[in-house]
Amino acid sequence: MRYWLFKTEPATFGVDDLARASDATTAWDGVRNYQVRNMLRDEMRIGDQGFLYHSSCDVPGIYGVLRVVRAGYPERAALDRKHAYFDPQSDPANPRWYSVDVRLERRIEPPITLETLRKHAHGALAELLILRRGNRLSVTPLTRDEWRFITSLA
Repeated sequence: MRYWLFKTEPATFGVDDLARASDATTAWDGVRNYQVRNMLRDEMRIGDQGFLYHSSCDVPGIYGVLRVVRAGYPERAALDRKHAYFDPQSDPANPRWYSVDVRLERRIEPPITLETLRKHAHGALAELLILRRGNRLSVTPLTRDEWRFITSLA
């Protein structure tokens, strides 16, 4: 099993939106970064777990626990001319962008704030990618130890 941090802006799609989705499940789509695309396509497996992290909001932090319920598959939105994520360069025979399906396992209330995570930046979370300056990836891997430590904060 692998562990991930999925970053989103709650004004666009947040934990409340995921909770309202059918079976609290949705495609994680709209990724337009090749490094993250490769993780979605090549590394994520059914059963992997993740945290749902809200960014660009009043209280950035971890708001939920996710589970990958469908491994990487070609992103449908990239091929749909009417969709905001349409990519005219994407080809069904050679897909450029990938999605995974995630399900909300549980909310984290209160959330584990960015401020709380930063308090451990020189200890258990010293290598946590979300705490590095300039990291703008929407999905980052977590180690098992990082996962366990963050879970203990909830």
